[in-house]
Amino acid sequence: MIKILSPILIAFFLSPLWPLGPNPLPGHPFVIVNKSNNELAFINENKVQTVVSVGTGKTQELTPEGLFTITVKAKDPYFRKGNIPGGDRANPLGARWIGFDALETDGRTYGIHGTNQPASIGKYVSQGCIRTQNEVVTSLFPLIPLGTKVLVISSKKSFEALAQENGAIK
Repeated sequence: MIKILSPILIAFFLSPLWPLGPNPLPGHPFVIVNKSNNELAFINENKVQTVVSVGTGKTQELTPEGLFTITVKAKDPYFRKGNIPGGDRANPLGARWIGFDALETDGRTYGIHGTNQPASIGKYVSQGCIRTQNEVVTSLFPLIPLGTKVLVISSKKSFEALAQENGAIK
């Protein structure tokens, strides 16, 4: 029985559907955030689909770098620190939250989200999150399923090169 289950379990855990699995497979959704130019690229179907401006951490250390997994998604997210309900104009998280597991967190600490301060986009202003325009995060939200890999990096390389290096483009 164990001999039969072992290959099945190995296949399951190595599956791209398993959040802790390998890098994205070619053609699968993949997000790259480049802190060196404050841009986010959405890669899907073996090509860079879109590139948008984002805001990242006030200091280099605040927005963690690495390969992470999307673990939480929320429409009109509640802002816990300020006790501000989702949809409120004072909510700094904007219209959507796409959270990832940076630094062994659960996806509720670091994320890609909208903002109520659109003038901050493209700047180093956040406490660690990646902020973008509400319209942008709202349009990306349905395209980025749970389990999608997110690469946060500081690099001079193109998004195409980074996607190829990480297996998202063949």
